[in-house]
Amino acid sequence: MMREWTLLFSTLLCGLAGPTHLFQPSLVLDIAKILLDNYCFPENLMGMQETIEQATKSSEILGISDPQTLAHVLTAGVQSSLNDSHLVISYEPNALMVPQQAPALTNLTQDKLLARLQKVIHHDVLEGNVGYLRVDDIPSQEMVSKLGGVLVANIWRKLMGTSALVLDLRHCTGGHVSGIPYAISYLHPGNTVLHVDTIYDRPSNTTTEIWTLPQVLGERYSADKDVVVLTSSHTGGVTEDIAYILKQMRRAVVVGERTVGGALNLEKLRIGQSHIFLTVPVSRSLGPLGGVSQTEGSGVLLCLGTPAEQALDKALAILTLLRALPGVLRRLQEAPQDSYTLVDRVPALLYPLASMDFAAIVSEEDLITKLYAGLLAVSEDPRLMVWAVRPKETSSGPETGKCPPPPESAPEVPEDEVARQALVDSVFQVSVLVGHVGYLHFDRFADASVLGVLSPYILHQVWEPLQDTEHLIMDLHQNSGKPSSTVPLMLSYFQGPEVGPVHTYDRRTNVTQEHFSHTELLGWLYGSQRGMCLLTSHLTATAAEELAFLMQSLGWATLVGEITAGRLLDTHTAPLQETAEGGLALTVPVLTFLDNHGECWLGGGVVPDTFVLAEEALDRAQEVLEFHCSLAALVEDTARLLEAHFAWPEVARKTADLLQAKLAQRAYRTAVDLDSLASQLTADLQEMSGDHRLLVFHSPGEPATQELPPPPHAVFSSEELSYLIEALFKTEELPGQLHLRFDAMTELETVKAIGPQLVQLVWQGLVDTAGLVVDLRYNPGSYSTAVPLICSYFFDAEPRQHLYSVFDRVTLRVPEVWTLSQVAGQRYGPDKDLYILMNHTSGSVAEAFACTMQDLQRATVIGEPTAGGALSVGIYQMGSSPLYASMPTQMALSASRGGAWDLAGVEPDITVPMTEALSRAQAIVALRAKVPTVLQTTGKLVADNYASPELGAKIATKLSHLQGLYSRVTSEEDLAEMLEMLSGDPHLKTAHIPEDAKIVPMQIPSADVFEDLIKFSFHTNVLEDNIGYLRFDMFGDSELLTQVSELLVEHVWKKIVHTDAMVIDMRFNIGGPTSSLSALCSYFLEEGPPILLDKIYSRPNDSITELWTHTQHAGERYVSKKNVVILTSGVTAGAVEEFFIMKRLGQALVIGEVASGGCQPPQTYHVDDTHLHITIPTAHSVGAADGSSWEGVGVVPHVVVPAEAALTRAREMLQHTLRKVQGSPGKGGPQEGLRGQRPRVGGTSRPHTNGTQACGPA
Repeated sequence: MMREWTLLFSTLLCGLAGPTHLFQPSLVLDIAKILLDNYCFPENLMGMQETIEQATKSSEILGISDPQTLAHVLTAGVQSSLNDSHLVISYEPNALMVPQQAPALTNLTQDKLLARLQKVIHHDVLEGNVGYLRVDDIPSQEMVSKLGGVLVANIWRKLMGTSALVLDLRHCTGGHVSGIPYAISYLHPGNTVLHVDTIYDRPSNTTTEIWTLPQVLGERYSADKDVVVLTSSHTGGVTEDIAYILKQMRRAVVVGERTVGGALNLEKLRIGQSHIFLTVPVSRSLGPLGGVSQTEGSGVLLCLGTPAEQALDKALAILTLLRALPGVLRRLQEAPQDSYTLVDRVPALLYPLASMDFAAIVSEEDLITKLYAGLLAVSEDPRLMVWAVRPKETSSGPETGKCPPPPESAPEVPEDEVARQALVDSVFQVSVLVGHVGYLHFDRFADASVLGVLSPYILHQVWEPLQDTEHLIMDLHQNSGKPSSTVPLMLSYFQGPEVGPVHTYDRRTNVTQEHFSHTELLGWLYGSQRGMCLLTSHLTATAAEELAFLMQSLGWATLVGEITAGRLLDTHTAPLQETAEGGLALTVPVLTFLDNHGECWLGGGVVPDTFVLAEEALDRAQEVLEFHCSLAALVEDTARLLEAHFAWPEVARKTADLLQAKLAQRAYRTAVDLDSLASQLTADLQEMSGDHRLLVFHSPGEPATQELPPPPHAVFSSEELSYLIEALFKTEELPGQLHLRFDAMTELETVKAIGPQLVQLVWQGLVDTAGLVVDLRYNPGSYSTAVPLICSYFFDAEPRQHLYSVFDRVTLRVPEVWTLSQVAGQRYGPDKDLYILMNHTSGSVAEAFACTMQDLQRATVIGEPTAGGALSVGIYQMGSSPLYASMPTQMALSASRGGAWDLAGVEPDITVPMTEALSRAQAIVALRAKVPTVLQTTGKLVADNYASPELGAKIATKLSHLQGLYSRVTSEEDLAEMLEMLSGDPHLKTAHIPEDAKIVPMQIPSADVFEDLIKFSFHTNVLEDNIGYLRFDMFGDSELLTQVSELLVEHVWKKIVHTDAMVIDMRFNIGGPTSSLSALCSYFLEEGPPILLDKIYSRPNDSITELWTHTQHAGERYVSKKNVVILTSGVTAGAVEEFFIMKRLGQALVIGEVASGGCQPPQTYHVDDTHLHITIPTAHSVGAADGSSWEGVGVVPHVVVPAEAALTRAREMLQHTLRKVQGSPGKGGPQEGLRGQRPRVGGTSRPHTNGTQACGPA
């Protein structure tokens, strides 16, 4: 940008400093100021100030003396620099000042205003009741407000009765921004207002949101009527914004030419006192409907592009199409009901099409594409096709009605026998090729009636020469098919004895037929056991395609050649729309061939098994048939090798049987060469056995086995040993541990040979570390013989460890693999941390080591799950062919679980991407190093702060003795869970709070929000017999509640204070701060001296806080002689249990379940430099005279009932007491009856359950 500005202002300076000296260089600053103050893209002006300073120092002279030429040069420079064609510099010597604004509308009479509007707005009603409204200038809000009634009466009302509208903006070059809401609102439903645009005005540096109007004069144009907007290359400014908004709202289709891409508002401003003017865009759209403006600079993207003069005709065609759409959809749903052959799919076609979105349809081709895609998505049948009917075009099917078609007239068959023989010879080409391969070629199918007459001649001249061939090639590559009535008959000649019939279902007659009646066939069956190929091409069609599909799906033939034509024959054509120009039609298949698997051909062309050009198909077919001669032997060899060598005998037998079954079903005829057979066998083996390690592959050369034979014993020089050890083992010292990486498992003898040097060069540097990371992420495996030796280094010599067992398929033995009692060098103590890194490519023997160490809980495995390799893989040749089978010959069995693990692979203890495995191991090492300190700190926090010193010391001692249990911890989350679980105290909680966790401080809401919060948090009601009901599920802070006490009294307390009795529902209350208890209890006690409610001992402060009732509070008290019942449940906890001091004071009856036995509000402490936080109960109640407390044991109700029955029981008891008192003569005012030390229902104040006493702490 800096370079462009430099060029621009250099040009300006040089031009303005020309020989005539008419212009001063200061004008450059004037141009810059105009742009800075008025250009609506100020972000494009970055760097201009610095460039001006550089340009004003330039001494170059540009010799342009002609002002007009200079204006053109300057315009080109500005436009190229800012990439904006709206910026124009003009030389206007006759203009003494900026052109005057047009007379204000207030100075024009209504007649003049109307005359002005009539010049720019025209309307008409076109053929087909299509409204036409042409607007050449968008009127301003001021003009619309003055003439709105006239416009509605004389123009808009005449268009309201039309069925569709064409809005012609082809001649509209701009208008007023304030008119946008009016233009949009009349086409927008009135039930909502919509934000359609935001306009930025640079001179005022303001943005204005544009919304549709909530009310308009007259009526809105109905939303279910179609609208088309016409545009041209002259359509610009505000008009473009309107067209774009209507398109984005999906309210209109835009047709015509791409718009000019102009700015919303252009102003021509004089540069200084010169005769040079700068036209500059001063306002722009920030994005209609919240998006990014797509009009400025590029214009409106059209729904349908067409020359402007043709736009109206195109629009009328679109409206005609849209008007016909409901009828098309209705007929589209009706047509399949009586004729579609797949009856079970008909219901799915009835409704979904009606809900499709057709807003983007602008042509018949669009509609056809949309309907076909919709039909295909619902039916999954490509034969259901919508197509255009052109003038004089006939139906593509054999019928156009819904009734069965009349029988086709049979071609004339000669009566003369010689002529009939000649006819058969002309239709069929028969020969026997090299290798005793029959060849049959014919180019069309005859009707069944014709075959009935010619069958003796066909049998003699065609079938008998082919009967004794070993294979058959049927050439259909030029066969156009036609009648399908003979397809079942032809299939019958290739039927095998074990194959069921082929069915045909004809929807027209609702008849399902079975074919393959042997008794009706003339001549001999060719059968399905001999090799057969069908040749196809893009010309193969209709009945020939049906035959090809069925022969392929039944496994009777291999298809060779090209994809077929995909043309249907047995179809019904249903008209969807009929016009003079043609219309639309639907092709519905009425006949379906079903093979014995229930499969049918769904059109679209039959795909051959091997693709070749039609002219090469015959040669390729002969090659395929020759290959098929050995196919059975290859499949049988695969099954035999599997049974003899695969590590899982029972799976091998089952899989071999399945292979034989597929071979008998001719499922492998789709294989056309060794590669395709290998691929098919591999897929079948892996699917049948569930073992991804089974492979069949084609290798012209002899492959190498995975388990290499042991290398001959060799004596290495010291240099060779050093090189070998360095190549195999790589070590790296990390904080707190050592990193050992080795990428291959070498053979045991080699390890023994390099043992002394390996111990000296590698092992001695590792054995004294506190932790070791063994990196096998790049280790694909190899020899398994060294695994026991490697494992032995990580266990004590005695007792020896059973690592795993190996089932060997060859020997049928299951030897156990154990650690060794003697190893060279020092062992890595079993109490030291060991980490193994893996990824999905870690294979076979590397998996054996990792899985064994994981099974024996000796190591933490980190990384990605492995794929599952094999300890030993055998590769076996199939006969003398270049096909080979690779399979595991050994099965590894876990020593602890007994099951095989090698197939499933190793599942890490900690799953992370391989690139993060090492850093995760380092993090665990660092964490485990912290555990002793964390335990010590946690124990001290508990001992120093726990509410009960004795219990705190006991828990701290318990934690200090748990050191050994944390040797397997892998994260701070795990450590938090273990601390909480092993402390044995449900109130002692440990949490892991990540550093990036957002802890939002409590915000005091506004009065309005607090009022809504109170209404939501407190539930009040007045029950039958004037019993009040109050429920809240958490206690609040006293200071906060004091601030809103007036709101609480107004919205909660006043609703229930004048009741005769009250139920306080604490069944769902989970506690909170206890500071508000004093105020709450005070409402239920008589006014007078303060009463001591409780004493709370705080361990951290070693102090006692007394809770006293309040002498003053907002609102009136609840008369203490009224009955109060508190409901409780097993989840009632914390501060609410402290509230049950009302029970001890005899001021309430408690009904429900024993409370949870919580604690006073705890305190949370941060543990060292971890993300662990421990929450400790630091206070407890000491106010009871007998020393009893609810903490840890809960409060026992007076009446114990299930929580869900507590409210019902409370109402019954209160109603009984109230009615009893009301029925006693001479009684009045507040009554006693349920309170603790006064007469009670049942005659006792002690706890009872359904009438029986229950005891427990008060």
